Parts: sequence; structure tokens; C-alpha cells
Amino acid sequence: MHNNGRNLWQVSHPMKAAFSVLTVILGLTLWLAVGCGENVVATAANKQVSVESESCELCLTPSSRASFLQASVKDGQFVANIKSLSEEEISEALAEEIIGQDLAIEEVRVFNETRVPDMPRVRTAEEWQAKADQMRRDVLDKVVFRGGAAKWRNTKLNVEWMETIEGLPGYRIRKLRFECLPGWWIPALLYEPLVLKGKVPVVMNVNGHARTGKATDYKQLRCINLVKRGMVVLNPEWIGMGQFANRMGHYQMNQLDLCGAAGIAPFYLNMSKGLDVLLSHPNADPKRVAVAGLSGGGWQTIFISSLDTRVKLANPVAGYSSFKTRARHGSDLGDSEQTPNDLALYADYTHLTAMLADRAALLTNNAYDGCCFAAGHALPPLVDAAAPIYSLLGRRDFLRTHVNHKPGTHNFGLDNRQQLYRFIGDVFYRDEKDFNGREIPSYTELKTFEELTVPLPEDNHSFNSIALGLIKGLPKPQTGSKGKRRAKLLNLIHAKDYNARAKRVGGEGAVVHYHFEIGNDWTVPGTILTPPETKGTTILIADEGRKKQSVAAKKLLERGHRVIALDPFFFGESKIKSRDFLHVILMHAVGERALGVQSGQLAAVADWALEEFGAAVVIHSIGPRLSVAARLAAVQTGSVQSLKFVEPMISLKSVIKENKGANHLPEMMCFGLLEYFDLKDIEQLKVAQ
Repeated sequence: MHNNGRNLWQVSHPMKAAFSVLTVILGLTLWLAVGCGENVVATAANKQVSVESESCELCLTPSSRASFLQASVKDGQFVANIKSLSEEEISEALAEEIIGQDLAIEEVRVFNETRVPDMPRVRTAEEWQAKADQMRRDVLDKVVFRGGAAKWRNTKLNVEWMETIEGLPGYRIRKLRFECLPGWWIPALLYEPLVLKGKVPVVMNVNGHARTGKATDYKQLRCINLVKRGMVVLNPEWIGMGQFANRMGHYQMNQLDLCGAAGIAPFYLNMSKGLDVLLSHPNADPKRVAVAGLSGGGWQTIFISSLDTRVKLANPVAGYSSFKTRARHGSDLGDSEQTPNDLALYADYTHLTAMLADRAALLTNNAYDGCCFAAGHALPPLVDAAAPIYSLLGRRDFLRTHVNHKPGTHNFGLDNRQQLYRFIGDVFYRDEKDFNGREIPSYTELKTFEELTVPLPEDNHSFNSIALGLIKGLPKPQTGSKGKRRAKLLNLIHAKDYNARAKRVGGEGAVVHYHFEIGNDWTVPGTILTPPETKGTTILIADEGRKKQSVAAKKLLERGHRVIALDPFFFGESKIKSRDFLHVILMHAVGERALGVQSGQLAAVADWALEEFGAAVVIHSIGPRLSVAARLAAVQTGSVQSLKFVEPMISLKSVIKENKGANHLPEMMCFGLLEYFDLKDIEQLKVAQ
């Protein structure tokens, strides 16, 4: 319809504004009246909309269109005539606390804790033994030697002997190095009695997070005292300690996981090859093999002893606790090797402790341990799990505990060492009544770090060097339909198929704050910013969190985009306040994936937005890390129209090329993801709308 050459709708701005207000009021009046079945009174003059009787259930639903419209007309504010927000107002809105600092850590604790398996119920020794054998096979096949690590499992023992330290009272120290896997040499020391007759016990003393490694004084004293009692003792270096001198290197093991080769394998082979060295000694008694260690050495002790039945006696000292205990006690959250991908799908550390029931175990913890695994919380669940199994096998006397009170700190000091000597005497020397469990003074025989150094090749392998070799052939070529490849990807990240429920918790007019309740697991904080005229909806996420995104939000609003500023798991207000990345690697150990959680959260909110506002959304991601979850969300749901990136990650290979560990990028350490998909491959699998 035309009038003097002008379109009827091309009227002056004031006329358009008045007509727009009138249209919205009348439309809102009709919508509410029809939608609720209640009497509604609307007055254009004072821009009031009132409902004369109680709202229906639909209107009270926080995520409904009715509640959104009602909120918008509060105090004379309309969706249609919301004023533009200034950058200062946006900044103030995005900085507002929505879920608080405690909720994120509590939700991840519950999420992890509830996925840890309980001990199985068994009635007979045979039933238990069958379960223990199955758990051992599962952990070795599906965790330790998973994927590409399987090729390292049965490599032959390769040992090179170096110089020997002589002139010691009754023993010698032989320097050696052995390969834990081809090209990765482990330095070690063999303490050997000068006089050996027949078969004798052998002991592997492993160390924890001591930078001096195999030269640590209390470890040397342990080795000297045992060799003076006629035993052959191996003192191996632990990956990341001593001559390796890079504790943070432990978190690089997850680079192998990303490539589809179990990063835990080198740690396990470090120990199992050490046992091979000991048992290859001509005087080694295979019926008397012991392992002992503190802290990380305590973890090594339980891990190798439960999975390698060649070990007959184990003395882990303040080295581990149940995954359930760890979820609640942040001090116990262990490094990557203690929480390998998917371990808890097959066994918790309670199970591993009970798996020692056909052998001997001394569980030692410290009363006032300020580091980790304090006796009060760590020891009871382990004993509760293992003691009934020891009793079932008629071996309760072979499970002992010791709580050190002097000094009671994180230690393998004199009291704890003497408990070990006595236990070895009771188990390995039962017929020798004169076996003395008191420590033999040997401080004058301690050697310096330099004196105990073993030469290593300059090109000795590390987690990073192995991963750099693996990525040359990754990702592997994919076949099959797009749908099958999409399903494979979502299976790799353990994608969560969540629903989102939006609960309004604050704000007014153009700013509304929400709790997005994601499934039954998570509460994600979000702020919805609405422009005067809305042309679409954008979910805004950023590695630095939503509170620093006022500039980006302002630009989106100016382009007419409704902004849902969101903090997904592990970022912004959803960041875990204490030991954050350790909770993530525990999440991976209990069979979940942080990327799957993040993708599921974004996909759920995108689905909610599509239903709420009637159109698919754009995900605008700022920073490299959340750009990965954004891509995955677009694969998971068709509610994502497009993706916009600022400084995104370009390739998962950058994680390895930049030598990042789980302490840097925990969510990226998703087992096997890079083996089959890089980011460009993921982008090609976006769901068509």
C-alpha cells in the first residue's frame, strides 16, 4: 500500500515508537489473557500491565516467555523499549556474584565422589579371588596399557651396568640404568651384600616427591639398613625427581593420553622393570619380594603391589587414599599418575588395597600429616575395605597398620622405618628369632647427590618427546559416515546429554541473572543482557570469565544481539576455588571428561535458548580453551547456528608442542581425542540446523 509515493510504514520516528509501544502492550495483554486464562488490565497511558488474579503455573515458570515478559514490564519497563546499557552498567552486571565461591567446588566433589565404586560383596575366598583377578586384568588392559601403550607392555629388559662404589661396610653400591620403555632410561642403584649365600629377600625402595630423588637421606638409610640385613635392594629414580628434576613433568604424562597412549604406562614400567632387575639377580628369592615408599613412593607401592603379584610384601607410607576420600579432602588429590583416566571404572584404591589380601601389607600413615593422606581420614576407609577380605582368606595377621605420632608429620623417619624392618622380619624371617628390627646407625655412610649420579643419554626420552613423536601420525584417517564420526567424537569426550532449567535469581529490565540448572549435576551462572531491538541471541563465553567481557558484550548488544553471558564448568565464577585442576583429573579418573561436561552445559543452554527465544544461537568464544568446548557443543546440538572465535586454539597439537600438562590445560587431556580428531575435524562435524 502506498501514499504519495511513500510506504505507509515509513513514518516518523516518534510515530513508529508510539505504534511499537501500543502494539506490544496490546499483544502482551492478549497473550497473557489467552495464555493464563486470567483477567488482565492494560493501560497504555501509564504503561502498566497488571494481572487481577494469581498467575498460572506457566507464568511462574522461570524460563517461560510469560515470566520473561512479566519481568520486562516491571516498574514500567518493556522488552520493546529497554534502554541501551552503557559499558559501565554492563561491567557492573557481569561482575555480580550469582552462585558464590563455594558451589562450584561442592558440585564437582559430589560429581566425582558419587562415581567411585563401592567394594563388591563376596561370600567366599574363591569369589573374591575371581573378582580380584578380573579387576587386575581390567586395570592393566584398560588403564595402564590402554591404546598405543600396549606396544610397550612386553618389551625385553635392557640394563646397562656402570661403576661400582666399593669400600663400604659389608655391602657395595652398583650403578645401573634400565629402560622403562625403548629410549627412556631410568637411573638406579643396586645395594648388594658382599657375602651372599642362597636365596635372599629383595626389596625395591621407591621415593616420592623429593627433588633429591634416590639420594634422599631417609631413602638411603632404608637401603643401607636392609642390605646390612642380607637383602638385595634396588633404589630406582622416579620419573620427575632426582636426576630428572622436574616434578611438574608428572602432569605431562597426560599428553600421551591425548594421543591415545596411556600416560600411566611409563610410571608402571618404571616399577615393573625395576622388579625385573631385582628378580634377575641370581640370589633373588621370588617368594620374598618387598616394595616400600613414602608419599609418591607410597602410591607407587600400592599401585605396583596390587597389580603385580610378584610383590609379596608392601609398605605404602602416606601415599594414597580412596577416591571418595580424595574428593572430600583436597590435600589428598594426587598428581596425574595417581588419577589415570578411567581407573575408577574398574577399581578404587580401596579395591587395590584389598587385592593385597593374599600377601602382606603394612599401611603406614602419619597422625599430623600436613601434606597429604593424614591417618585420621585416609586410613579407616582402606582398612574397612581390606580387613574383611584378609579375614575371609584367613590372613588377617598379614594386614597391619601403623600411625606415626613422633614427629607425626609427612615422613619415613626412624619410627616408620623400624616398623618396616620389624614387619619384614615377621613375614620374611619368621623362623629367625634373632632378627632385630632396630635401625643400624649408618649416617656416616650417606652419599651425596653427585656421588650417586648415574650417566644418562642426552636424548633420553620424556613424556613430551614421546608425545611429539606420536602426533606426527595424528589424527588417524577417519572412515564412515558423518553421523558415525560424530557419534565417535561424542563418545570420546563422554558427552553429557543435559537439559537446562533457568531459575531467575536477580536483575531487572535489560539485565537478568540466572542459575542455569544443568541436569542434576551443575549450576551454571549466567546473565542475560537484552538490547532495545533484538535480532538474535549469542552465548558469550570466555577463558577469563564473563565478568571481564563488558566490551565484547557491548558490541554484541549494539548489533542487536541478546547476550547470554555464561561461565561454564571450570571458568569464571564456575572455577574451582582450591586445587582446581586436580579435581578435573580426578573427574577423568572416575570415567568422565571435562570437555564432555562443558560441551553438555553449552549445548543444554543453547537448546534452552532456542526454545525460549525461538531461534538458534551463536556461541561467541573468547580465548583458546573454551573454543574447544564451543566447537564440541556445535557437534552435540543443532541449536547452535554458528560459532565466533577470538584468539581460539587452532590445533590440539599445540598442547604438546608447547609442552603443556594437566596443571595447565586439564580439560584438554581427554583420552584418545587427538588420536582421531583435531579441531578442524571437529568443526566439520557441526550439526546441520
